[in-house]
Amino acid sequence: MLDINLDELKQQLAQIVQDVLDAAKLHRGDLFVLGCSTSEIVGGHIGKNSDLDVGMAVIETLRSKLEPLGIHLAVQGCEHINRSVVVEREVAEKKGFEIVTVVPAMHAGGAGSIAAFKQFKDPVEVEHIVAQAGLDIGDTSIGMHVKFVQVPVRPSQLELGGAHVTALRSRPKYVGGPRANYEPIQ
Repeated sequence: MLDINLDELKQQLAQIVQDVLDAAKLHRGDLFVLGCSTSEIVGGHIGKNSDLDVGMAVIETLRSKLEPLGIHLAVQGCEHINRSVVVEREVAEKKGFEIVTVVPAMHAGGAGSIAAFKQFKDPVEVEHIVAQAGLDIGDTSIGMHVKFVQVPVRPSQLELGGAHVTALRSRPKYVGGPRANYEPIQ
């Protein structure tokens, strides 16, 4: 396992999140989904070496970047809870998401989901969301929760600890034919 310095991890993650925010151009009220394998961050195999301290640091960092912007964090769990997502109850109710009955555990949801449950004011699990952007730490496959049309984002750092990092943003569909224009009117 890797020796993880949580302060360095938070600094690196803050930059990665900023890269995604710069590319995604999110608005107040938008959703940002996180898929996170703390096992991969600490140099282990996904689902085998969960680390709650790392999960707490990751969620704390994302909340500190997103909440001042009015962007809602949603945290995807692992396949053992069908990739359900932790959100604030207020977000679930406002956006009409169906609340499901499950509480994440270390090897059924993961350390990131547990950390979200501990840090959110009134956490609930929902089965499916439509986020405008997201961050995938450790190849957790967040695409099912990001709005179509998805566009890959390449953050300046492609690893966090031992985990591979990718990201997605979304954009509205292009419609029209050969005469269509996609640039804003000046």
